[in-house]
Amino acid sequence: MNLTEIINDLKIKLDQSLNHLKEDFKSFKTGRANTAMLDNIKVEAYGSQVPIKQVASIIVIDAKMIQITPFDSSIMSSITTSIRNDSTLGLNPSDDGRVIRLNIPPLTEERRHDLVKLINQKIEECLIKTRTARHETLNNLNNLEKNKTISQDELKRQEKIIEELMQKTRQEIDKLKTSKEQEILSI
Repeated sequence: MNLTEIINDLKIKLDQSLNHLKEDFKSFKTGRANTAMLDNIKVEAYGSQVPIKQVASIIVIDAKMIQITPFDSSIMSSITTSIRNDSTLGLNPSDDGRVIRLNIPPLTEERRHDLVKLINQKIEECLIKTRTARHETLNNLNNLEKNKTISQDELKRQEKIIEELMQKTRQEIDKLKTSKEQEILSI
């Protein structure tokens, strides 16, 4: 790998970590109905695990209700089981044989604090991924310097660029964390 590829690889890994965190945050239940809450739900259908949105239409009826209409009524029980078994949602679906309704209860104070703890877990996972990517990148740069492909001055310049990228990523993570915590803790 050359110098440009190494830095671009780091940028890609940092972006992937941020995007993964954003996707995780979409699934958190904040007391308001949101179809993104169900994005991570996989359903047993036709012999494999598939995302719920591939087997049903999902719409928000109002701020407290989501309606799920399976394309095939034979997988209705699989959908309700998958939703019921997802501990991050904590929802109890009800169906009338044709559609599944999810009543989104207001968050209790205890549940809000549990969600904040879960947010902090996701943040830590993201930070670990970014630090691992930085460590790999620094190792690659040190190998280039050992092999005399780049100078020591160039190594120092690249280390500074890496730290700037890490700082920028950390600021973005902090913004996401603050925003999500405020969303969850506001009543």
